[in-house]
Amino acid sequence: MRKVSSRRKTRCSLSTIGVLATVTAGALSAQTVERLSFDEAVRRAIASNPTVQQAAADILQAEAVALQVRSQSLPTIAAAVATNVIDPITRFSGSAISPRTQAVTTADMFLPLVVPARWAEWGHAQDQVLVSQRGADDARRQIGVATGEAYLAIIAAQQVLELNERARDTARAHFEYANQRFQGGIGSRLNAVRAEQEVSSDERVVEEARLLVRRAQETLGVLVAADGPIEVTGEPTFELPPSTVPDADLIASRADVRLIQSRVSAAQRRAADSWKEYLPSATALFTPQVLSPAGLFANCRSWRAAVLFAVPVFDGGQRRGQARERQALVDVARSERTEVERQAGSQVRTAREAVAAFERALAYAQRAADQANEVVRITNIAFMEGANTNIELIDAQREARDAETAVAIAAHGVRRARLELLAATGRFPQ
Repeated sequence: MRKVSSRRKTRCSLSTIGVLATVTAGALSAQTVERLSFDEAVRRAIASNPTVQQAAADILQAEAVALQVRSQSLPTIAAAVATNVIDPITRFSGSAISPRTQAVTTADMFLPLVVPARWAEWGHAQDQVLVSQRGADDARRQIGVATGEAYLAIIAAQQVLELNERARDTARAHFEYANQRFQGGIGSRLNAVRAEQEVSSDERVVEEARLLVRRAQETLGVLVAADGPIEVTGEPTFELPPSTVPDADLIASRADVRLIQSRVSAAQRRAADSWKEYLPSATALFTPQVLSPAGLFANCRSWRAAVLFAVPVFDGGQRRGQARERQALVDVARSERTEVERQAGSQVRTAREAVAAFERALAYAQRAADQANEVVRITNIAFMEGANTNIELIDAQREARDAETAVAIAAHGVRRARLELLAATGRFPQ
């Protein structure tokens, strides 16, 4: 009896330490973990994620390139000041033709009059700015969808953790009851040890589930550019698009579809402008000059103007090769657009089927969980009456936990399928 009492005290002490450790960890976690709602997490990720910021930097780079290309089609002015010192000095009738020291101030004014090739390059640069903007939209879409999935993963992991904790508490109550019966000389030590084994197994499952929650929180924290894990607050609600809207209209609003469409348009415009490289160009040049002091035969102020005409005659086939390359890029972009649109249509159809299938699966899983809990209730009554051992009760409890886990998984499937449908139809993120 002393050995049994000693074991009981040891178990109680370990159980108390475990509870205190869990409470302490939960209190520390509650103090450090930031809490965000679904909409807040998505908005913060879109605004702060490094991937989105890199896409925004790409827009700035494309705009800078467009400014550089645009400058080649606009007037330019450059000024220069030079000081010339000569020796010996050439003289005529006793006067110096050029002074020993003379400052020369010139200004070059360059005005493109007709430059079709450069105008075309200007338009192409503007197309790349639009492509970069559409690319940033697609990056925001991808980050938003990833953030939404991470948020839903936390909800599912927390639900699994809660039901495992509930199963552990049930197993602990069963062990206490079986141990009391054994201490009172009514039950057997086998039932008590078997019940204690179930408690240990459930503790292991709880720790694994708690780790999954933490990992999911860390994943969300990385997406929203936080320096720690993120806790979620409540479940989001998804308003699905009506089935009466054609899939083609839904797909057209997707960021990735708009991105590939802008790429196709840019490639087509570049290929269509290839003929402009064969056109002549005309530029005007005006150069004023100031000499100080003036020479004997040179004016103090002078200027000259010129109009330059350039006609490309022969380039060894370079322009013809460039035109063929651009047309090939158009074909590649069109094939990519076809593939993206086909995948988008498949994603819409698959997401709709997934929503319906997971909703049916959730209904069946909930029914199975209710039936499993009823089995637990009946088996527990039979065990209390001594009609069977706790083997049947432990098996029933495990099956009930598995059934409730299936409910949580099916519920997560419903939420994720709805999110995927919104993303596939271009309704998420807004």
